[in-house]
Amino acid sequence: MKLEDFVAETISQIISGIKKTHNNAEKNGAAVNPRLARKTRTLSTGRMKVEARSPIHTVEFDVAVTTMEEKGTKGGIGVFIGPMALGSKGKSESSNTSVSRIKFSVPVVFPTQDM
Repeated sequence: MKLEDFVAETISQIISGIKKTHNNAEKNGAAVNPRLARKTRTLSTGRMKVEARSPIHTVEFDVAVTTMEEKGTKGGIGVFIGPMALGSKGKSESSNTSVSRIKFSVPVVFPTQDM
């Protein structure tokens, strides 16, 4: 699996999970990822304007990216998460493997819910 696909799929699944919980949370008097406190300001026309702010969350990634060159095969690259490996593999008598750890974070505004 390409790193870009892994990141995209991970964030997409988090968003889907949050959206799925909204109805259940609302039925039970709770809120998942509620909007931040509302800010009220007076416009020059004398009318009040209420603004709700969405929290920004940070999704942190810590992945091991492995490149593999094997005699007799084309080699491959994969993303390894904990005990699970995603990517291409092959069998050969001799191989060179390089593992690099990548840590990064992505700021995301998830779907919010009114309280």
